[in-house]
Amino acid sequence: MEQIVKLDTVGQYNEYMGVETFHPLVNVVDLSKVKPMAFHRHLFGFYTIFLKDVKCGNLIYGCHTYDYQEGTLVFIAPGQVSGVETKGEKIQPKGYALVFHPDLLYGTSLGKTIRSYNFFSYEVSEALHMSEQERKVIIECLNNISYELQHAVDKHSKTLIVRYIELFLDYCTRFYDRQFITREHVNQDILVRFEKLVEDYFNSDKPQSIGFPTVSYCADQFNLSPNYFGDMIKKEIGKTAQEYIQNKMMDVAREKLTGTDKPINEIAYELGFKYPQHFSRMFSKQEGISPNVYRSMN
Repeated sequence: MEQIVKLDTVGQYNEYMGVETFHPLVNVVDLSKVKPMAFHRHLFGFYTIFLKDVKCGNLIYGCHTYDYQEGTLVFIAPGQVSGVETKGEKIQPKGYALVFHPDLLYGTSLGKTIRSYNFFSYEVSEALHMSEQERKVIIECLNNISYELQHAVDKHSKTLIVRYIELFLDYCTRFYDRQFITREHVNQDILVRFEKLVEDYFNSDKPQSIGFPTVSYCADQFNLSPNYFGDMIKKEIGKTAQEYIQNKMMDVAREKLTGTDKPINEIAYELGFKYPQHFSRMFSKQEGISPNVYRSMN
């Protein structure tokens, strides 16, 4: 297997790419200005966002390989392995890279909310595909960050740079919302299959053998990352995938409580709960009454 290039700091990345370091914790790299290079898999110690404008081989993300499309934004969080498979040939990259270290965000509002940008945990196959107008907005954000990096450092520099990064990410959130809408027919198909998947799951012996169905389990059935799947479901039905699974479990629980004389403990095990008291606690929280009281009333 090809060796993974580990880059822990923005400075190391700049040196690797052959570009100047204006700030030790953040940079915007115009990839068209770097020398042609052979690409490898990387392990970054910082946040990385790529806007690629040229097809440059198959992108490797984790253990998966994807046909990398032009004009897309890919988001990589610290600690994730990614890279481009080019079989050693040198390619002139085009586009931009925005890299920023988590240390840059300490003490800022973005430092408290960075984990809410779920697209850093999306698979590369779930990259953001932008319209030309959206691309112009993103380029403008990058230009603003670049301006601040090349401006003489003063007490306002960090605040402005972080705010521009936050604005950049907020636009990406908006554009992802648009992408979910424009792919509505695909999402609807997945939603129907998700509903059937959960229903079939609770009607099988899987809850007893492998436990309560998780969002990760469901996402995996559709070859989607848990975060992308969860965001897509929430956009479609207004509630999280976890909430939907719990609501479906409650439907099945009510049926078992009123349609059978099985003990509460047995029903809890059939629903995938390792400890019956956890089922009773969840049921009471949802219904306002205990399973036993619900059964006696119905």
